Amino acid sequence: MRDQQAFYITTPIYYVNDVPHIGHAYTTIAADVLARYWRLRGQDVFFLTGLDEHGQKVQQAAAKAGIEPQAHCDKLAPQFQQLWTRLDISNNAFIRTTDPLHKKIVQRYLQELYDKGLIYKDSYTGWYCTFDERFWTEKDVADGLCPDCKRPVERLSEHNYFFKMGQYQDRLIDHIKTHQNFVRPESRRNEVLGFLQTQKLGDLSISRPKSRLSWGIELPFDKQYVTYVWFDALVNYLSALEYKLPSPSVDRYWPASVHLVGKDILTTHAVYWSTMLMGLELPLPETVFAHGWWTVDGEKMSKSRGNVVDPFAMADKYGVYAFRYFLLREVPFGQDGDFSEAALVARINSDLANGLGNLLSRTLTLVERSAGGTIPEIPPLLDTETEEKLTAAGLDAFRLADSDIQEMAFSRALETIWQLVRAADQYLEIHAPWTLAKDPSNRMLLERVLYRAADSLRLLAIAIYPFMPSTAEAISQQLGINLDFNTPIPFRDRQWNRLRPGTKIQKANALFPRIQPQTGTLSVTGHAATLSLSQGAKSVSDTPSASQPTAGATAPTAAAAQVPTSAVPAQITIEEFQKIQLKTAKVLSAERVPKSEKLLKLLVSLGTEQRQIVAGIGKRYEPESLIGKTIVIVANLKPAKLMGIESQGMVLAAGDSEVRGLATFLEDVEPGTKVK
Repeated sequence: MRDQQAFYITTPIYYVNDVPHIGHAYTTIAADVLARYWRLRGQDVFFLTGLDEHGQKVQQAAAKAGIEPQAHCDKLAPQFQQLWTRLDISNNAFIRTTDPLHKKIVQRYLQELYDKGLIYKDSYTGWYCTFDERFWTEKDVADGLCPDCKRPVERLSEHNYFFKMGQYQDRLIDHIKTHQNFVRPESRRNEVLGFLQTQKLGDLSISRPKSRLSWGIELPFDKQYVTYVWFDALVNYLSALEYKLPSPSVDRYWPASVHLVGKDILTTHAVYWSTMLMGLELPLPETVFAHGWWTVDGEKMSKSRGNVVDPFAMADKYGVYAFRYFLLREVPFGQDGDFSEAALVARINSDLANGLGNLLSRTLTLVERSAGGTIPEIPPLLDTETEEKLTAAGLDAFRLADSDIQEMAFSRALETIWQLVRAADQYLEIHAPWTLAKDPSNRMLLERVLYRAADSLRLLAIAIYPFMPSTAEAISQQLGINLDFNTPIPFRDRQWNRLRPGTKIQKANALFPRIQPQTGTLSVTGHAATLSLSQGAKSVSDTPSASQPTAGATAPTAAAAQVPTSAVPAQITIEEFQKIQLKTAKVLSAERVPKSEKLLKLLVSLGTEQRQIVAGIGKRYEPESLIGKTIVIVANLKPAKLMGIESQGMVLAAGDSEVRGLATFLEDVEPGTKVK
């Protein structure tokens, strides 16, 4: 039995009939999160992935390309290995079923089952699906199509060898019933039980005649046959433990802790593999977890539709860690999900750029300005509700998120971790360190606020590491603490107040540049990234005419800039007024426009969209004090440029030559609400 400190995680071994796609990336990223999580907690982790290189589809693809099957496999294998490197996958081993040692181990297990009388030869007639490399019975096939892939099947009659799978039906049902976590999630467990309890489990054909298929592992007891590709492939989970480590380690790691698979191969793992292990008198894996499929913009992925998502392209375009985050945050693991670049961009901008990235940037900026770039001392705890919320969010980032990760509820875990991001943002908003810094008598409170915000980022770095390893390392480096994620993080370091005072921060570039939703391009100014939305507007000159209000300037000063302040404003009709769209907007980020004392560049949310607005309120407000506030904007003002920066609205504020205050609300109002 497996060592108590060991954790063995596997992906399926992927079929080399084509290049890797988002489905391969999804499973492997999820496995990587588990592997990194358990390593960080001191477990002895073995993480296996690899390739299934035998079978009829490989033979046919090679023949179509005019090359030998092995050459075909050798050509495709590096693309998978390169993808795992690109996606920062930390697998311990990469197995290929054409490895000579794997072949020998498969033959040894075949011989063992044959010697036990569990493999026999018989004739068989049935419907065969070449794509799935599987026989189907008459009742399974409708309209001449495979029930799984819906491709045409052909009727074959031949002699083959069979494994006595059917005799293990009752034992397998009992195992599933008594081991609640054996098949997960619950819906998949019910599917497997329903299948086993409503129909007789037949024996499994585990060979193919060489006359029809030569590309496979030869049966040790009959050289006229090769083994069925699934028998060959499933054995990889054991064979790797015999030859992919410095010494044979089956006792150290078996049974596997988790087999991660797609729902389309659940039966082969939960039924075929389980009964094979029973025949070999080996323990069954602890968990077979079958996740859902990805569609693309509501449609099934297919080469004919031209909508297959290339993970290389997504990583190059949006960043590896943003891509990893999206896949595990967007959809509860186990369910089907729909992929769209618009949804990916929205997640990046809201959760990563405006959330985690902005928290890091604003916190380090405050430490830089108000504490000389050094983590301050730890003043006494404040007895406030805000402090309690922040403390609870930090503890939950591990207590609850740990439980979720162990349950493979990755989306829920990330939502819990982001509660700490939001709590830290709220903590800064309420205590307003930019205001505290103006009064020396507030020094102790200021240092408390800065320390707590920085310590939040330390906890966040540890919490997000399994999901976004290099992002965690970047946060650690900018905090000046350089956490070593290659060694276990002790429990005490997952508590508050472990950030050492006096540490010099090392502020660097923004973690996640904001992305323009329309084109998926980055617009970067200096060291900070800004979002630029054209809204399909026509070009506007950099210098507005006297007759046109300056977009983004405060009202009424912008509209009155060319008119004496004593002038009587012209009256307008109700119809003219109704053309003006006033809406609420939440400030997501704010920064000063270089070389301008007055202008601030704001990124605001209107609920369904985000806008960039340049507003002349910089003399009245510090940028940090505006983040999180709900303001009023003119939403349908024609875009214009101020100092070369496009502005897509106007902020409403009271004042004449001097801004006295922003228009805001007593109650919480959703962004994008119409103002009457």
